[in-house]
Amino acid sequence: MPVDSAVLHQALDPQWELDHVDATFDRLGTRYSGKVRENFTRAGERTIIVTDRVSAFDVILGTIPFKGQVLNALATHWFELSAPLFPHHVLRVPDPQAIVAIECTPIPVEIVVRGYLTGVSSTSIWRAYERGEREFCGHALPDGLRKHEQLAHNLVTPSTKAPKGAHDQSVSKAELFRRGLVTPELFDELERRALALFAFGQAQALTRGLILADTKYELGWAPDGRVLLIDEIHTPDSSRYWYADGYEQAMSRGEDPRSLDKEFLRRWLVARGFSGDGTPPPLTPEIRVEAAQRYIETVETVTGRPFVPDLTPPLPRLARNLGLA
Repeated sequence: MPVDSAVLHQALDPQWELDHVDATFDRLGTRYSGKVRENFTRAGERTIIVTDRVSAFDVILGTIPFKGQVLNALATHWFELSAPLFPHHVLRVPDPQAIVAIECTPIPVEIVVRGYLTGVSSTSIWRAYERGEREFCGHALPDGLRKHEQLAHNLVTPSTKAPKGAHDQSVSKAELFRRGLVTPELFDELERRALALFAFGQAQALTRGLILADTKYELGWAPDGRVLLIDEIHTPDSSRYWYADGYEQAMSRGEDPRSLDKEFLRRWLVARGFSGDGTPPPLTPEIRVEAAQRYIETVETVTGRPFVPDLTPPLPRLARNLGLA
């Protein structure tokens, strides 16, 4: 059941949204702030607090009501579901917006898997194809493909992990080897396992009436040498979801598929002249509420369960659940 729009508008009040966590939380360990997550490392464990911040084109834009709770619920769902295929770093989930995980050494490559010729950013596979490029990250692409068309088979198109504030780069595996970021043996393993995981995600999504068009996986080495999934998996921040119903009709009309992720937010930004450079337009209350509705619809559709947001102020709740209060 969708969350009432009045609740979402009420949640635009800063006291109900989690943008930053104060110095109290530094007692959890050494802090690292990502675009969306606040990370604290201590004694081999990492506490990850998922804020309500939203980013696009590697730029933080503001906050979306209940976004952190949705992302945490979705990632937890997928981590548990896919664990037989690929082990993950999660140890426990003490709060709707936090997990405690095994501290891993990140592998300095994002494993992006694409099933469709799509995207709006300048680095996307569609933009490259539109410019006339017929090779993307080392993969040859035939002439005559249409925007949003399914590729002949799923492709791994790795990306470098840029410092915060900079843009990631899509590169071939040969370029990764040249830079010394991964060995061929490790990449072959990651590629094989990522393709299996993505195919599993696509099959599961289809049972819920969704197309999982693409995604990215972040991986790390555990202290015992295992490669684990870290960060998040198959969330609207890391993946594109389309409704399966209506996809063919949209393609026949040359329209964008009806999406259930933050792609609409990217399109909203592009329509206002922002695609990663310069100052982004401020998010209006209307677009923030619409984004919240889409995030909530995603978690409910994927999991098949109603999303019931925790309406208590997030900072004192997190402090209590993480043992700081």
